[in-house]
Amino acid sequence: MILRILNKDIPLRNILFVIGEGVLIYLSVVLAAFLRFGDLQHSLFSTDLLSKALVIMAVFQVSLYFNELYNLQVTDTYLELGLRLTKAVGVASISLAIIYYSLPSLLVGRGIFFISLAFLVLLVVSWRFAYNWVLKRKMFAERILLLGSGKLSQKIIDEVNGHRDTGYEIAGVISTNSSPNLPLSKDIPIFKLNKDLCEFARSKHTQKIVVSMTDRRGRLPVQELLRCKMQGITVLEGESFYEGLAGKILVENINPSWFIYSDGFRKSRLTRQSKRTGDLALASLGLLLSLPLILIAALAIKLDSEGPVFYRQERLGENGLPYILYKFRSMIQDAEAECGPTWTQGDDCRVTRVGKVIRKFRLDEIPQMWNVLTGDMSFIGPRPERPEFVKELEKIIPYYSERHTTKPGITGWAQVSYGYGASAVDALEKLKYDLFYIKNMSILLDCRIILKTIKIVLQQRGAR
Repeated sequence: MILRILNKDIPLRNILFVIGEGVLIYLSVVLAAFLRFGDLQHSLFSTDLLSKALVIMAVFQVSLYFNELYNLQVTDTYLELGLRLTKAVGVASISLAIIYYSLPSLLVGRGIFFISLAFLVLLVVSWRFAYNWVLKRKMFAERILLLGSGKLSQKIIDEVNGHRDTGYEIAGVISTNSSPNLPLSKDIPIFKLNKDLCEFARSKHTQKIVVSMTDRRGRLPVQELLRCKMQGITVLEGESFYEGLAGKILVENINPSWFIYSDGFRKSRLTRQSKRTGDLALASLGLLLSLPLILIAALAIKLDSEGPVFYRQERLGENGLPYILYKFRSMIQDAEAECGPTWTQGDDCRVTRVGKVIRKFRLDEIPQMWNVLTGDMSFIGPRPERPEFVKELEKIIPYYSERHTTKPGITGWAQVSYGYGASAVDALEKLKYDLFYIKNMSILLDCRIILKTIKIVLQQRGAR
């Protein structure tokens, strides 16, 4: 079963996996208490013990999340799983030690804690082995048929095959006259439709057909699809299905009518006011808490190289209006005097020694909170781009100007999903994520982006 949460497809089995792991962590504390005291009733029903077990469960699951242990693309080998699990257990144990030192009333007892730690590792490892076994056999996966064998089908297949936890299994591809037969995955059969579509879908044990034809004008089997719909088989439009599957919009595949008639892109007054209130609160608190870092960074920049502490640069904001963006200077003064506006590359020679450090930890972004306070930016949104780059990108990337329909952000869905971009190809890929965010903008999605941003900063990923 697939649930659509924030317009992103989330398999129910993935949610149950996370909940189940939390229950096992919780039970490890209960089992440890039972072995320590020999009183099953006390272990099961003591509110004091159970509340302490909840704290342990929460801390461990947060540590598992920030160590990418809920990202099955990262933990696809047992070695990587073991290394990350060891790190997660260590971080959680240190975090609990700090909590117990600050709040001794939450201490569960060293005897119980160390026994529960042994149970926890055993149960979590066993649970993950069992879940990997389920994924490899594609158990509880929803089978789908793709109608069309063109580029869109290939992208859907790549997404499903590239992520073990999508919750989908492709039962087959139905080739049509309107789409060329691309060299699709050898494990996925291609069929010619020469019998009733509904009967064929049922014969393949699927209740979902995804229309992924490249050209549908005059070639779409409308009556066949209508009959399938009336018989309870779900019929989905390919681009919208891909959006929920991948969390991005295929801008190169869609036409303006898709934007016009699709759900989303609503920016209610309540959403805007809530977002602005959150921006003001977070920017004020962020600048206040980071004041010591601001002073240290400013001194280090001044001592390391000639030039001002802050870097001012024109960017395009909401509705394409220009504004001045502020950052800590991380490059040599007049870095573009000879080459003109250019994207930052890996190991860019223009970056100073201090610049490498503040970029690594994203400290150069702190002054942008002033842009948030002044209303030029939001905490969450598409990254603002320079006018010179926008002018060129609008010529070669469809719908690029649509990213200016909302305020740019310090972080955003594209940044946490794709990383740093330094080319037109990267700009196209990031636009797909930016438009997904604009279409599905909500406070809950913003909270998810903030959590992913914290994780990326802690792991020091994607900085240049």
